[in-house]
Amino acid sequence: MLAEASRLGYDGIELRIVDGELDLPSHPRFRPERIGETLEQLEAAGLVVCCLDSSCSFHEPERCEAAVQEGLAHIDLARRMNAPYVRVFGDAIPDPAREGETIARVAQALERLGQYAEEQGVMVLLESHGGFSASDRMLAVMAQTRSPAIGILWDIDNPYKHAGESVRETFAKLAPYIKHTHIKDSLGAGADGKLTLPGEGDLPIGDCLGLLAEAGYDGWLSFEWEKKWVPQLAEPEVALPAYIDYIRSETRLVNAR
Repeated sequence: MLAEASRLGYDGIELRIVDGELDLPSHPRFRPERIGETLEQLEAAGLVVCCLDSSCSFHEPERCEAAVQEGLAHIDLARRMNAPYVRVFGDAIPDPAREGETIARVAQALERLGQYAEEQGVMVLLESHGGFSASDRMLAVMAQTRSPAIGILWDIDNPYKHAGESVRETFAKLAPYIKHTHIKDSLGAGADGKLTLPGEGDLPIGDCLGLLAEAGYDGWLSFEWEKKWVPQLAEPEVALPAYIDYIRSETRLVNAR
């Protein structure tokens, strides 16, 4: 992973799965006895870890506490890895009649993580995903939190394709909280939507980049390629070079405006 990212000209990597393991804090490479070696390998490759992607989601009452503990472990790992962010999910709205309860539960869990993250010099980011693709739900969560170590990860596809929002509408609402972005492309929406290589879909990526640039965003433009969940997607040997070429071209166009 490090060798290819370095060879292709990436600035960093975002960790979600290593050797098929989603529980990153339990992976041998990140245990205390080996983390020094891992950090040395990152430095030698000229790379940093821009975000740790946990699987934490807080919408289920019976699993919420376990998800918080998982989040705390990821925050500890992020501090050891010098990674600025840990990604979490609100995820679903199981019962629309109890949407307010779900939002409150997500906010409470996020606040607990945020308070701990403050002490560790890390931020916890709620991704626009699933039932929380809708910006108003994200804002409702943010309104019930206080920690300055809480922010939003803007997955540019989900609000546009799954919540039916324009990118300008999403950005206008979430901009004060956006700390990190996931860039992808897709063709079609909802159940008929299919992920594509960057530039081959109909997602207005250039508009998203323009909005970020106008707002002075200086964070990561992180490529998300969901091949584990969508096996028919192109191999990383195709997708990763394609993204580097595409994003360099698009950012040059944005900067030239």
